[in-house]
Amino acid sequence: MNNNSKRHRVGVVGFRGYSGIELVRLLTRHPHVDLFLLEHRSDSEQRPQPLGHQPPTTIAATVEAIKQEAIDLVFLATPPEVSIELTPGILEAGTKVIDLSGAFRLRDAETYSRWYKERHTAPSLLAEARYGLPEFYRDKIRGARLVSNPGCYPTAANLAIRPLVNAQAVDRARGIVCDAKSGVSGAGRKPSLKTSFCEVTENFSAYGFLEHRHVPEVLQNSGLGEREFTFTAQLLPIERGILETIYLRTERIEKAVDLLALYEETYANEPFVRLYAPGKIPDLRAVQHTNFCDIGFVFDVASQRVTIVAAIDNLVKGAAGQAVQNMNLVLDYPETEALL
Repeated sequence: MNNNSKRHRVGVVGFRGYSGIELVRLLTRHPHVDLFLLEHRSDSEQRPQPLGHQPPTTIAATVEAIKQEAIDLVFLATPPEVSIELTPGILEAGTKVIDLSGAFRLRDAETYSRWYKERHTAPSLLAEARYGLPEFYRDKIRGARLVSNPGCYPTAANLAIRPLVNAQAVDRARGIVCDAKSGVSGAGRKPSLKTSFCEVTENFSAYGFLEHRHVPEVLQNSGLGEREFTFTAQLLPIERGILETIYLRTERIEKAVDLLALYEETYANEPFVRLYAPGKIPDLRAVQHTNFCDIGFVFDVASQRVTIVAAIDNLVKGAAGQAVQNMNLVLDYPETEALL
């Protein structure tokens, strides 16, 4: 563990959205951070605050203001098009960026255009951006200028799938099916009919069939081909949490403890991945309001079928918590700072 005691000035754009609110909550308890709120939309509604509340300093989300306040790092909790607009100028000002949108998660502009249905206007930054899944890319994240925070669904999926794919323990010809359920906060704070109370409560719906924009992230970071992976997203009538049920068949696995050993070898020293004994399965309550990814599985030896369950909080390990985890790496703080 390092002992960096230097303080850094950190800003958040999009601090009124659900991920932004979670970021502010985590950063206000970080012992080495001076927090600034960067106002990008002057028409945004201000949340009511209790008497005596002293919010962080608010400044304009402009390059000039960022330079004037000597901001060291900016979080962008914004839609992809806003991140693409803001990032080049912030980087030119000498400030690091951790982007929570999908703007820089994919490696080339053509793939981005296919899945996001729009042209990428800063394609030169795609090659520079470091994919911020610390469990697999920690050394590349350290000291990076631009970190692209993973999507919530791919975070859970890649943590569950990649150790088995890397170990060549998956019968890839039979494919992998990922059945992913998320709380409503994953859709963001912007009002819509689909996420209104009367549409969501006492309901359960599927969406994003075959073309969810998080699919290429799973493929890019798991080593799977598109024909090998089927993903369906579903909306739970709850505030937060993601639970993914993943179905696959294994190769050359003789007993459940052999599968567990593959996970243990990968995650032995990872502070935010928790494994369950074979046959034991995590649920959402175990991970809500935490930065943990919990993984459990059930294995049938005769058929070589495996059902894996991975659970995260979509606003923490799936967004703000992982972003702070990446910030700690970029700024050379202990990785768990403000997260445990």
